[in-house]
Amino acid sequence: MCNIQIKLEIYTGSDKIFYVIEREIAAEFRQAMSEFKSVTILGPRQSGKTTLARTVFSQKEYVSLEDPDIRLQAEADPRQFLKRYKDGAIFDEIQRLPNLLSFLQTIMDSSFKKGMYVFTGSHQPLLHEAISQSLAGRTAILNLWPFTIAEIRNYKKQLDPFELILQGSYPAIYEEKLDCLRFYRSYLETYVQRDVRTIAQLHSMSLFQKFLILLAGRTGQILNYSSISNDLGISSTTVKSWLSILEASFIVFQLQPFFMNIKKRLIRSPKVYFTDVGLATYLLGIKSVDQVERDPLRGGLYENLIVSEIIKNAYNKGIKPEVYFYRDSHGNEVDLLIRNDGKLIPIEIKSASTFTKEFLKSSNKLLNLDLRFSDRNFILLNCDEEIEIHNTTMFNPLKCDNLWDKLIATG
Repeated sequence: MCNIQIKLEIYTGSDKIFYVIEREIAAEFRQAMSEFKSVTILGPRQSGKTTLARTVFSQKEYVSLEDPDIRLQAEADPRQFLKRYKDGAIFDEIQRLPNLLSFLQTIMDSSFKKGMYVFTGSHQPLLHEAISQSLAGRTAILNLWPFTIAEIRNYKKQLDPFELILQGSYPAIYEEKLDCLRFYRSYLETYVQRDVRTIAQLHSMSLFQKFLILLAGRTGQILNYSSISNDLGISSTTVKSWLSILEASFIVFQLQPFFMNIKKRLIRSPKVYFTDVGLATYLLGIKSVDQVERDPLRGGLYENLIVSEIIKNAYNKGIKPEVYFYRDSHGNEVDLLIRNDGKLIPIEIKSASTFTKEFLKSSNKLLNLDLRFSDRNFILLNCDEEIEIHNTTMFNPLKCDNLWDKLIATG
């Protein structure tokens, strides 16, 4: 098992006190601030971007661009407004006023200081366009997703995979001990009513919500745009457009198929996953751990939990992971491939607690292809002990504090 020391700090809210952990990404955040004039933290709403910035750099002034009064001042006279923060500040939800970055560029260019500004944002395209125009070479970009398994363990020592699938990993659920169903209901309503409207004009919000539910039912599956468009009575173009909106707001992400010069026809459509599996579970109407265990989609939900965990672990180290899935025309499939140092690490993800030889079938066939694979492949399942069979390692992913490190080091 990996061991990570995480410091507990007291955070004082408006009417209560609760504990906040130092996030795993904090070390990468500090390092980036020592090398760049600014750091931009991207991620879904409620993933802890503001708390991260304010706890790690508590001495910096905090500016919330969600506040309409502050935003009005900044829009009316940006140069005068920014004079107050010429020595640095945290600008929260910068996508609300991306034009401000052009003026901040001038301030940064006139100074030799490192780590002057922190920007946070929830809408990737708006920020990326502004960053490419104004902050290229002046900012490091970090991706902060909700809690990792190790971070959750600071609040709950004994972790059950199906309870994690139900509760998800948003910080507020653990820090403030919120009811997960109430949290996701509020989160969904806020997201649909607010964030989606800022990105696209939707003729039917209820139809978009049905689209979300359909995606939740397909988590861990290969996307079939025609099937979704037929179910909803919309075009495949609209399906792709709505999917890009969800990706832009960090609600879902896609896993691309791996293909090279292989003499077999590969299925090239991506798989879809939710950034936080708890939201997918809520959308499916699942309300208890027992329901998760019995649900026919539990395998896909468990796969979502583990794939997102691996990606979070990599992002927290400042790594953009090269991750794929594999499936050929004969139906041979490997759930996850990690490309590292030119080699591919095959990983199977199973919600079962008992190993069967069938689990080895796809990954063993893959190893026979003319590709550069690592010396070891993995099966992640709910077993009690780590098991070695020939070149295969099986272990329980919930018993490791950093899946990325373990898979890369062993693979």
